[in-house]
Amino acid sequence: MSQGADHKRLLRRVRRVVVKVGSNVLAGTDGLRPTRVRALAGDVAALVAGGKHVVLVSSGAVAAGAGQLGPRRPGLEWRQAAAAVGQPALMAAYTRAFARHERPVAQVLLTHADLADRRRYLNARHTLRTLLDLGVVPIVNENDTVAVEELNFGDNDNLSALTATLVEADLLVILSDVAGLYTADPRIDPSATRIGFARADDPALTRIAGPSRSGLGRGGMVSKLAAARTAAAAGIATVIAEGSHPHPLARIFGPEDEAGTLLVADGDALQHRKHWIAHTLKPQGTLHLDAGAVRALAQGGRSLLPSGVRAVDGRFGVGDCVCCVGPDGEEVARGLVTYAAADLDKIKGVHTREIPALLGYKGSDEVIHRDDLVLVGGDRR
Repeated sequence: MSQGADHKRLLRRVRRVVVKVGSNVLAGTDGLRPTRVRALAGDVAALVAGGKHVVLVSSGAVAAGAGQLGPRRPGLEWRQAAAAVGQPALMAAYTRAFARHERPVAQVLLTHADLADRRRYLNARHTLRTLLDLGVVPIVNENDTVAVEELNFGDNDNLSALTATLVEADLLVILSDVAGLYTADPRIDPSATRIGFARADDPALTRIAGPSRSGLGRGGMVSKLAAARTAAAAGIATVIAEGSHPHPLARIFGPEDEAGTLLVADGDALQHRKHWIAHTLKPQGTLHLDAGAVRALAQGGRSLLPSGVRAVDGRFGVGDCVCCVGPDGEEVARGLVTYAAADLDKIKGVHTREIPALLGYKGSDEVIHRDDLVLVGGDRR
C-alpha cells in the first residue's frame, strides 16, 4: 500500500483529534483575523457533525490583547496583561463563529501544574471528555495571566501534544504558517520539497527542522517536531499543515491528495496502539457478544459489527475502551468503541444498513474497528 493510501486510511480511523492553531494563523499586527476564525470554526463544526470529537488548542490571546494595549512592552507582566485583555476577545470571536453552526464552545485554561498534579490531571481529563460527549468544542489555551514564568509549557505546540495525550486522541493536527515539514526551508531554498510522510523518531528530521532563519516565532518547526515526538510516545500521529488555507481541516480530512506532513508514532504505530489499549486503558463498559462474533474476532481477525452485540453494560462515550465477553462470560477482547453506550444499545444485533434509521446518522459500520481491537486470553493481535 502506498504512503498516500496509508495516510488516508489513518485519517479515516480518527475519532478524537486535537487541533492546534498558532497566533500567526489567527492574528495579524492589528489583532485577530475574523475570516480565519470563522473558517476554522466551520471546519471543526463539520468534523464534529461527522461524529468526531475535536479539541481546539488555540493561541491568539496575547495577539488579540496586544492590538488593544498599544505598543508592545518587554517583560512578562505586559504579556500577562495582554493575555488578560485578549482572552475574552478570543473566546467571543470563537463563540460567534461556532454559533453560526449551532455548536457551543467551552474555555479551558491550563497551566503546567494542572497536568503535573495527578488529581488535577484527572479532573481536567474528565471535564474535557464530558464536554466532548455533550457535543461541546473545548478551546484550550495556556493560562498566561497566572503563569509564573514566560513560556510555561514551552509553547502551545507542546501544550497541544500534552492535551492530545490527556484526552487520548487519535491524531494531533498542528496548523501553522507553513505547509508542512520540508527538506529545507522553502523560503530560502526554492528546490525544497514537502515531506509527506515520516516517522516522528527519524533522526534526520532534527537536522531538517533545525533553527529557523525566517523568524517563524517562538513556536517554529523545532517545537512542532518536538510536539509530534511527545504525541508519538503515546502512540498518537501528528499532521503539520498550513493553517492559512481557506479550509485547512477539510483539506486534511478530505478525499484529495494528503496535505501537510504526517508524522507517525515511533516503531509500529498500530502495535503501539494495541499495547496501549490492552495494558493501559481502563475499560468503561462491557459488550456481550454472540458466538459468531467471538469466532469472527478470534479466528478471522475481523472488526466487531453491531449484529454480533447482544447486550451493552456501562456508561461510555465514543473512543472509550470496553471489554468484549462471549456467551460464557469470559473476556475475549477489548477495544475502542465508535458509538456511545446509549446509541450502541439502540443498534445492538442489527445489520449495519439499519443504523441510520435507528440513530439518524451512521458514524461507522464497525462497533470496534479491528485496528482498535485486541484479543485477550491468549495471543493478542
